[in-house]
Amino acid sequence: MRILRAKHLGMCFGVKDAIAMAQSSAAQNPEPLTILGDLVHNPTVLEDLRRQGIRFAPLSLEAPQGPVMITAHGTSDHIRALLSHQTSTVLDGTCPLVHHAHQALRALVDTGHYPVVVGVAGHVEVRGLTGDFEEFSVVLTENDFRDMPRRARYGVVAQTTQPIARVTDLVSAMRRHFPDAAVEFRDTVCRPTKQRQQAAEALARICDVVVVIGGRHSNNTRELAATCAGAGARSLRIEQASELRPEWFDQAETVGITAGTSTPDADIEAAEAWLQSLAARRGGSGEQTHEWMGSIPDRFPASSEVTGR
Repeated sequence: MRILRAKHLGMCFGVKDAIAMAQSSAAQNPEPLTILGDLVHNPTVLEDLRRQGIRFAPLSLEAPQGPVMITAHGTSDHIRALLSHQTSTVLDGTCPLVHHAHQALRALVDTGHYPVVVGVAGHVEVRGLTGDFEEFSVVLTENDFRDMPRRARYGVVAQTTQPIARVTDLVSAMRRHFPDAAVEFRDTVCRPTKQRQQAAEALARICDVVVVIGGRHSNNTRELAATCAGAGARSLRIEQASELRPEWFDQAETVGITAGTSTPDADIEAAEAWLQSLAARRGGSGEQTHEWMGSIPDRFPASSEVTGR
């Protein structure tokens, strides 16, 4: 059994920076830090932060006592201003690429466009993007167009972890659905998401099975799993190596590994070690192949939905 890693996988710089900010504050501040929501959607990371004395509370209009931190997913300017009035220390862990999405949507609204976000309604990042506007629409399929008001101009951005193919397909569909309107699109899908999606697609094309490692509540991990399944590989989505089962890899000659942007290296390495051990027991070398296989095409088909997040 051959084991291959995706060319791009695992934690992105935005997640790493947010974790480092939280850890630095916890180490330097005598008051315990409270993170407002899940800093990232990964249970391993969150449990490690709890062991360092960091607390978690829901993001709401009333801040808890002591220093607080906004997560990597960001929040609205309205919430940010309220927090600043309620506590003396507000750390902002928002990923710079999420900040960019906020700025892009604000610029579109300021020039008279009705705000539209391609993303998962209710997701913390999407709530942050739309929280400063009285009216907006969140779309994920063409069926969502039926609930949109008629406007002369629409300004479209995307949740940063959406597959870019889905986003561009929906923008094209919007232009067909609203032929008399101007549809202005700003590409706010982050580069790490694009890289991991593209690498997962190429990997899945040469693998029988792909193990996708990431938190149950991670949108980008869910999308990676859907992309691998859409490329023809059997997609196995896990949080921890302990979930893996030998029978899942019966008849599998090539097994791929990819991971979401909030998945720590330790979780990836544990899954890889488990697969290497299985390969050795079955008579293979079990050695990790680091060679990059396959090329990345210019465009990929939109991924389908899968169960879970």
